[in-house]
Amino acid sequence: MAAAPDEASESVKTEPELLEDVKPEIQGCADNEEAALGNGNGVSPKPSSPQAAAPAAVTSQAGSSDVPDRQTLLAVLQFLKKSNLKESADILLRETGILDGEDAHCLSPEQHSDTDGAEHSILSRVTAGSASLSSAPGASANSAHGKVSSGPQDQPDVSAVLSAYTQQGDPALYEEYYSGLKRFIESVLDCHRAELSQLFYPLFVHMYLELVYNQHENEAKSFFDKFHGDQECYYEDDLRILASLTKKEHMKGNETMLDFRTSKFVLRISRDSYQLLKRHLQERQNNQIWSIVQEHLYIDIFDGMPRSKQQIDAMVGSLSGEARREANKVKVFYGLLKEPEIEVPLDDEDEEGENEEGKPKKKKPKKDSIGSKSKKQDPNAPPQNRIPLPELKDSDKLDKIMIMKEAAKRVRLGPDCLPSICFYTFLNAYQGLSAVDVTDDSSMIAGGFADSTVRVWSLTPKKLRSVKGTSDLNLIDKESDDVLERIMDEKTASEMKVLFGHSGPVYATSFSPDRNYLLSCSEDGTVRLWSLQTFTCLVAYKGHNYPVWDAQFSPYGYYFISGGHDRVARLWATDHYQPLRIFAGHLADVISTRFHPNSNYVATGSTDRTVRMWDVLNGNCVRIFTGHKGPIHSLTFTPNGKFLASGGTDARVLLWDIGHGLMVGELKGHTNSIYALRFSRDGEILASGMLCVSMHILGESVKYCL
Repeated sequence: MAAAPDEASESVKTEPELLEDVKPEIQGCADNEEAALGNGNGVSPKPSSPQAAAPAAVTSQAGSSDVPDRQTLLAVLQFLKKSNLKESADILLRETGILDGEDAHCLSPEQHSDTDGAEHSILSRVTAGSASLSSAPGASANSAHGKVSSGPQDQPDVSAVLSAYTQQGDPALYEEYYSGLKRFIESVLDCHRAELSQLFYPLFVHMYLELVYNQHENEAKSFFDKFHGDQECYYEDDLRILASLTKKEHMKGNETMLDFRTSKFVLRISRDSYQLLKRHLQERQNNQIWSIVQEHLYIDIFDGMPRSKQQIDAMVGSLSGEARREANKVKVFYGLLKEPEIEVPLDDEDEEGENEEGKPKKKKPKKDSIGSKSKKQDPNAPPQNRIPLPELKDSDKLDKIMIMKEAAKRVRLGPDCLPSICFYTFLNAYQGLSAVDVTDDSSMIAGGFADSTVRVWSLTPKKLRSVKGTSDLNLIDKESDDVLERIMDEKTASEMKVLFGHSGPVYATSFSPDRNYLLSCSEDGTVRLWSLQTFTCLVAYKGHNYPVWDAQFSPYGYYFISGGHDRVARLWATDHYQPLRIFAGHLADVISTRFHPNSNYVATGSTDRTVRMWDVLNGNCVRIFTGHKGPIHSLTFTPNGKFLASGGTDARVLLWDIGHGLMVGELKGHTNSIYALRFSRDGEILASGMLCVSMHILGESVKYCL
């Protein structure tokens, strides 16, 4: 049964709504403190009232400590009776234990067919102590909205009994509740103050949103003006959005704040600090703050010493708080796949010969490098067939042979041996360049522009050529040794090719490992696959509903990842026009994506200030990294797959240990947003870029400003 919306006033909820509001309180009465704490490894506090959990000595007046709970049960019993749900009423009477033990055992299902006597028994106990309801926040709300009425049978009105839940307390007292908690936290020991101070921001946001949602605009504005200056500086952007939400209608169109209200904000607090908070809320009977803690916060309790402010500041800042500890406990296969055995021919200078003294030269032993993997299987590597990967083509094998040769000759980089740097400048771009990618062999560079075009340049003397037409290809001898050269049309040779197809600015480009394809993503919501043999669009992948900010090829080709404004990342295969996986979990735009070197995982960075790792096999989130104070624009893995680096608008570069799910370092030196990150092939040097380029070498930084 449900009342029509027009029949219910703004301050009184319909009966089904009342029942939904009662459920958390009833569950809280049944749960004990041991159940609320769980096993100590992490809790999301179950709905329970501080009054129900408070010691008997706190409210010892005529046994009135449980009166609000008994009145709530009576209201539910009345509703069940009106709805002809007598069996449910019987079960409620037995399970809650509100009756004497002997009465509960004596009431059989037949005797429960009429619950009037049971209700009268409960009512007599409730009304005996009804005069002692003045200290709870709910009681002040009742007095503000009307007294509890007593009919001929002394049964309180349902709406009056539950007015504390429907109104969520007197809006004029919100400032007092928040100020009281603030004074308490400032008065505790320093070791607990830093941990409990984490409550300020989520409580501030939820209390403000609650005032706005209940259409208390004046109280909400006063509350915001008084306390928004107490929040941490890295929440400024969120507070700016929050300040624009002044009416209930504004909340419906703001996805970020809706997510904040519906998801749980994660706080990591020591057990001692949590007990201090719980005891304070119980003694003050601060139901308003306690209900927010229960409904909207996830308190991850740990045993041990409280964390310092420096430790907390290093991990907080995201839209959803810290990551839950169990979120980073899943095993991740971060090792590299075993490379196929490829024989590397010796160079001419390595062959035996005679030197100037007539002695034969010795062969140079091949060095083990990052390019040539050990034949022994890495214990941290995923099974070879965990996900299907494309087979190596002859051209891929030639590329790997070239990489192995270059790796054998490579000089180890370090502070005393810095790499050489080559810059390419785009002339006459008129600030329209929005994306750049370079092939691994530095033979081509692609740029995405705000005019919806993609341009590809050759970085070698060899010009870009297209394949001949069908009629011309039929005339070519397919058995000739130079067939690959004959199929190219010399008439189309040029240093630059322009690709048309997008209908909005291009935000990212990515070359395939074999240099045969190019990806581009755009504001038009599509990801396009271009052929570098014909320089035409092969496929337009349509799945995102809004602009696509990033797209990246897998190290093995075939797969690619995309992320966009719709707050999800999608895994694609070049031969499927629909996504293979949808990675959903971010609370805001996904603006950076990157494949792990073994292609079994992908990393995503978001404007919700978190980095997530996803398993390609099943689509599950296996890592959540928090610590950034701004949107994350760049990600890169070390070549050995053990570490992940992330950079964002907070001018910080953070290093993450993938195996343990921990932050292992922070690289400082930038003063503005970081838009690019890349490791050297040996993993010894990390280059980061904003308006200048920095190289970080074993804790030392070298900066080249443009």
